[in-house]
Amino acid sequence: MSIFDIEHSPENNFVKNNPKYLKSMFGTAELQPFWIADMDFKVASAITESQTDIVERGIYAYEDITPMVTKAISDWNFRRHNLKLNPEYFIQVNGVLTAIAILLRTLSEEGDGVMIQTPVYHQFFSVIKGANRKIIDNPLKFENSRYTFDFEQMENQLKSESTKIILLCNPHNPVGRVWHQKELETLIKLANQYQVTIVSDEVHSEIVYSNSKFNSILSFSNTENHIAILGSPAKTFGMQSNANGYIYVQNKELFEKNYNLVTSMYLHHGGALTAYGTLAAYTKGEVWVNELVMYLEETVNWIDNFLINDLPQITMIKPEGTYQVWLDFSKLKISEDELKELMFKNAKLGLAPGYWFGDQYNLFMRMNIASPKQKIEDAFKTLKQVIDNL
Repeated sequence: MSIFDIEHSPENNFVKNNPKYLKSMFGTAELQPFWIADMDFKVASAITESQTDIVERGIYAYEDITPMVTKAISDWNFRRHNLKLNPEYFIQVNGVLTAIAILLRTLSEEGDGVMIQTPVYHQFFSVIKGANRKIIDNPLKFENSRYTFDFEQMENQLKSESTKIILLCNPHNPVGRVWHQKELETLIKLANQYQVTIVSDEVHSEIVYSNSKFNSILSFSNTENHIAILGSPAKTFGMQSNANGYIYVQNKELFEKNYNLVTSMYLHHGGALTAYGTLAAYTKGEVWVNELVMYLEETVNWIDNFLINDLPQITMIKPEGTYQVWLDFSKLKISEDELKELMFKNAKLGLAPGYWFGDQYNLFMRMNIASPKQKIEDAFKTLKQVIDNL
C-alpha cells in the first residue's frame, strides 16, 4: 500500500469540508468535496519532523533563515529544471495571490489591461478586479482534444488594448496544459514586441506527468527585463495552510521596485514553522514529490480508462500536469442547473463548477484528484450509477 492510499478523517475546519462553505456553494453540506486545490495526503515526514523540532524547542524568538530557504529553492530549481536562479532575487510574500497583487501594482496602473487565458484559475479574476485593472480575456482554443493559445487573437488584442501584463498559468489550472517550448517562445516574442510583462504563476511546476516537460518562462533567453515568476511549496508539498509564496525577478530595477513595496507593507515576514517546513521540503522532500507525481498519474490514467470504457458521456481533457482534471459534461445534453442537481444533490460530489473559470464553461467542472485512489474511484462509480439512472 502506498502512503497516499491512506485515508484520514476529515476535519470540519478544513475549508473543503466546512459545512458553511459547502452549503453556500453547493446548497448542501452532505457531499464529498473535490472542489478546492489542496491535498488529502500527509506531508513528507521531513516537513513534520522539522516543524516538530521547533515546537519542542519551545522558544519562538524572532528568527530569520530566509537566505537558507532561498538557496534551497534555487538549488531545487537547478537540480530539477537546470534553472539558475539567484537566491538574492527572491522576494518572500505570504502567498501567490499576494504576489500577483503586488506585481499588478508595480507593473501597471489602474485601468490598464491584464491578459488571461480562460478557462483559468478563478482567483485571477478577483485579484485583477481588486487592483482596479481591466481583464483582457484571450480564451484558449480547443483543438485536437487539447487546449492551445490563440496567438492570432492575442496579437490583435495586444495591438488594440492597453495591456501591460500577461498573467500566465504554467502549468495551467484548470486544463492541465504544460506549455511547450515553442508556445512559450511565441508568447515571449509577442510580449517583447508589445512591451508587455509576463507574470508566470508556476506554482504547479513540479506536478508534471510522463511525456511532458515543464519549461519555466525564465529558461528562455532575452526575458530578463519583462518576466516575473511566482512560486510556493504549497501545491507541490501539500502545505496550503503552512507555506509562503515568492516572487522572483532577474531584473535589478524590477526587483528593487517590488522588494521596496513588499517591505514597506511588512509583507516579507514569515513564521519560523513555515520557514523550517519550506527548508525541509526543498532539501529533503524530493523522493516524496516523485512518488506523489507517479501516484497522481496512475489516478489520471484510471479516470481516463474508466470514462472511455464505462462512462463515455463525460470527457476528461487529459492533463499534462497539476492534480486537477477538467471534465466536460456537454454530451449529457442537460442544462447547467440540471448538471448541478445531478452532481451536488444526486451524486453528492462537490466539484468546482466550470463557470468559476470562465463564463462559457457552465457544462464543465474541475475535480481535485489529490486524494486516495479508492476515494476517486468510488466517486466516479457513484457518478456512473446516477447517470445510468437518468
